[in-house]
Amino acid sequence: MEWSTDWGLRGRMAFTMFLLFALYLVFIAFLLETGMISMGGAIVFMGAFSFIQYYYSDKLALRSMGARTVEPDEAPELHRTIERLSQQADLPKPTVAIADTQVPNAFATGRNQRNATVCVTTGLLNTLNQDELDGVIAHELAHVKNRDVMVMTIASFLSTIAFFVVRWGWLFAGDDRNAPPVWVAIAVSLVIWMISFLLIRALSRYREFAADRGAASITGNPSALASALQRIDGRMDRVPSEDLRQEAEMNAFFIIPIRSGIIGKLASTHPSTERRIERLRDLERELETA
Repeated sequence: MEWSTDWGLRGRMAFTMFLLFALYLVFIAFLLETGMISMGGAIVFMGAFSFIQYYYSDKLALRSMGARTVEPDEAPELHRTIERLSQQADLPKPTVAIADTQVPNAFATGRNQRNATVCVTTGLLNTLNQDELDGVIAHELAHVKNRDVMVMTIASFLSTIAFFVVRWGWLFAGDDRNAPPVWVAIAVSLVIWMISFLLIRALSRYREFAADRGAASITGNPSALASALQRIDGRMDRVPSEDLRQEAEMNAFFIIPIRSGIIGKLASTHPSTERRIERLRDLERELETA
């Protein structure tokens, strides 16, 4: 099913990425001007570290969640669902994994479309009906199709460098009297990191909207995903807080993030569930009038 392009959403994503690019250019120019680029070894190290994180993102995410890959004979219905939706999305079938936890959630990971993994929790399987589960899995497949792991890794790289300077910049203070004091570099890096942090969160929220739209395109049933989001959001309140804390570090990957207070809401990687449902209802009306 083809949807008309949401040019407003695409425009906001492009503008956010442009601001990030401009911000990073300023940061690189600052590093060159102040001589902090001399810590090139550390930057190369951070680049290698980020690449390893990206390359092994699937294994790291599954391990963090205590999830395991399952074969078709272990979860035949789940495999059939993911295979059917992958064909509808024109994607290779990803590796299938299950995390044994009461938290009803799902995520996709992996460095590209041919090395992707879709993981669902047992809490999710016990909470949703088949149409709702289709909507959630289609949302995760849309993340795979949009290459969101790669996009967000690239978008976050120089922000990671800025954070590194804030944390460890004092170790690179030299004896050059003509160079600005190291605290200037740390202060500027802190500003760069704070602005990029907010821009990256905004970009992440836009990509969640895009994945919702992609899921509606794959299934042709936006209301099922809206129903799933509503059910998952309501179920979170009944999950033990200890379980939520253990898995909060995976927030950026989940279809619905675990709540983390007022600050967490302000810097959330996801739009509010209410706004997502509202947009899915709009898509439903668009489908009915097409």
